Formats: sequence, structure tokens, C-alpha cells
Amino acid sequence: MTINDFNIGTIFLRDKNYFEILFREHSKTGRGGAVLRTKIKNLKTGAISEETFKAGDKFEEANVMSKKMQFLYKDGDVFYFMDNDTFEQISLNNDQIGDQNKYLVDGMETEVIFIDESPLGIKIPIKMDFEVVDAPPAVKGNTVDGGSKKVVLSNGVEVSTPMFIKQGDVIKINTQTGEYVERK
Repeated sequence: MTINDFNIGTIFLRDKNYFEILFREHSKTGRGGAVLRTKIKNLKTGAISEETFKAGDKFEEANVMSKKMQFLYKDGDVFYFMDNDTFEQISLNNDQIGDQNKYLVDGMETEVIFIDESPLGIKIPIKMDFEVVDAPPAVKGNTVDGGSKKVVLSNGVEVSTPMFIKQGDVIKINTQTGEYVERK
């Protein structure tokens, strides 16, 4: 596997650790060779780092498998998932789930990532719908902060939205960035 195979979400093996590409940017400067600037996440520790790779770098591809599973519930820092075909249950801890835990809803279907038969993490949809449970009223002429306001969603997450969003609206959120996308 070379850097040409790296896309967002690609998982590779380096120094006996599994990494996932979170961000990539191809860069070429003057006479120098092309490089790939990335943000990578160590899937065992959850640590995120910025790395720059050269065109000749080679990596071992990870033996990755994903399986659709249903999120059942959370107990402390442990999240439980069930295979809909075999009814087998697995658990993942908060470090394996990361920031995605804010968007898990009981009963939702997710992709659980397995590496060498052991569960390592999850992938949730990039865009999800949530109901606005608390929104301050829009104040006419209040555009000092760019015409946005903070609202609270049904999952307890606070998001910046346009002024016209009100309590009871269902809005789409980008789960990777935590930003407002659109009103439904």
C-alpha cells in the first residue's frame, strides 16, 4: 500500500499499530517531491497526530472487516452492540468509540470495525437528524456573531445554527465536524 491508496477512512498498519486516516492533503512544492499531509488516529490508543508521508513510503494494509450491528445501550463507559443475524453481543469502551459517542442513539444501526477478529471501533453515518430541544428566540438585528445561535439537540449536544432554527425543528448534523447542515 502506498500513499496513493490513502483516503479518508483508510486503515493501515505501521510499527505494529493500526491507524486510520482522518484528513489528507496532497502537497507539491517547487522542485521537491510530492508529499501527503495527514491527520491519523491510532486505533488502539485513540491518539491523533499529524504526519507527512513521501511518495516512496510503503505500508502494510490492515486486515479490516466491518459488520452492521445494532447499538443497544451504554453502561458507564462501556457500549453494547448486537449482531442482528447471530444475536451475538460485543462491547466497546469509550476510548474505542471516541467522540462518536455523542451521536449514538439506542437501537440505531452502526458499522463495527473488526481487525483480526477483534472489535476495534465503529463508524456512524456522516449526517444524522436530531430534534432541537432548546433554542433561544431569534433577536432581530442580532448578527454580531454572524447570524447564528447555540441550540441544544435531543442528544444533549450544543450546536451553532442559523437564527431561524427554533425548538421542535429537526436538523441534520455532520457527525464528523459537529456542524449544522440543514433543517428538515
